[in-house]
Amino acid sequence: MRPCRRPSRRCSLLPLDRSADPVTHGTPLARRSKTLSASLGLGEKLFASSEERRFADAIEEGLAEVEAGLLREVSFADDMADVASRYLLEAGGKRIRPVLTLLTAQLGEGNNAAVITAAQAIEITHLASLYHDDVMDEAEMRRGVPSAQSVWGNSVAILTGDLLFARASKLVASLGEGAIKLQADTFERLCLGQLHETVGPRLDDDPIDHYLQVLADKTGSLISAAAQMGVIFSGAPQEYAEPVVVFGEKIGVAFQLIDDVIDLAEPESETGKAQGTDLRSGVATLPLLYLRRAAQSDPGAADLLDRIERHVVAGGTEEELAAAIAELRAHPVTGETLDEARRWADDAVAALAPLPPSPVTKALTKFAEAVVDRSK
Repeated sequence: MRPCRRPSRRCSLLPLDRSADPVTHGTPLARRSKTLSASLGLGEKLFASSEERRFADAIEEGLAEVEAGLLREVSFADDMADVASRYLLEAGGKRIRPVLTLLTAQLGEGNNAAVITAAQAIEITHLASLYHDDVMDEAEMRRGVPSAQSVWGNSVAILTGDLLFARASKLVASLGEGAIKLQADTFERLCLGQLHETVGPRLDDDPIDHYLQVLADKTGSLISAAAQMGVIFSGAPQEYAEPVVVFGEKIGVAFQLIDDVIDLAEPESETGKAQGTDLRSGVATLPLLYLRRAAQSDPGAADLLDRIERHVVAGGTEEELAAAIAELRAHPVTGETLDEARRWADDAVAALAPLPPSPVTKALTKFAEAVVDRSK
């Protein structure tokens, strides 16, 4: 095992205290489902009728069950594996994917054992991908704590991600051949999206189209699979699958585009994420791609682009880079990125048209609105 890069209590190989109440950002996991669902637009004010309140309660109860299962499923007998695999789970997360699985399950018979298992498998798959992403991006922070690779090194982080992928695969295998194929297809898209992001667009590719496809593969595919599993394992009508698949992929792209805008925001103590983290690591987010396009005809955009790229590649003072990032945040290209995110969210909602009016479609629509309105 590689030594830790910096002293940290997390480097201890002792298992976490299982008798303690797991806490993320001061909120016990057992009580977080209320906070999570409210943050996604599923609060009491949204649902007025008794039927809608029962629907909201089902989501809350399902989330509590998913949370308990996640803690159980990412536990390992090996001390190192146990500490490392639970590290990012206990650091927090929005649980967007299991929420979608539970939401779309209400189109059928609602929560059942298979739906809960599917929601857990999807979230563990997402969790595993974060360990690998942070290694590739050389990220120092994740969910407000030092990234796993900055605590234990690349090898432990990669192997932890692999262990979590294996655990997710075991859960999916219990759901049958169809679930295995869906998981494999989704995992293939996740890997291809990461590969295409790493390699970059070809000479004849449009950089913006290439970037949007990367987002669809890296983020949209897993969110789409989460929504699809809710339909499949709740016994909902088969024709409901396609609308939620399209919704999931499009809302996934919208989510990442909002992340591109949030990346330019002022530093926030809660997340621990520095302003312009993606830009500093050389990731060409949509505001930067739009700026490159504008620079072809706008001298002001060309000057800003030159300053950003010069400070990132050749280095510069923190004050100069922060000023350039703030200028990019105020530039029209950031507003264009917000507009693009809203277009994807609107298209996601439009995809739900074949579904009958219900608390599910109401909640999914509210969910799409919450995605583009969020600030973190």
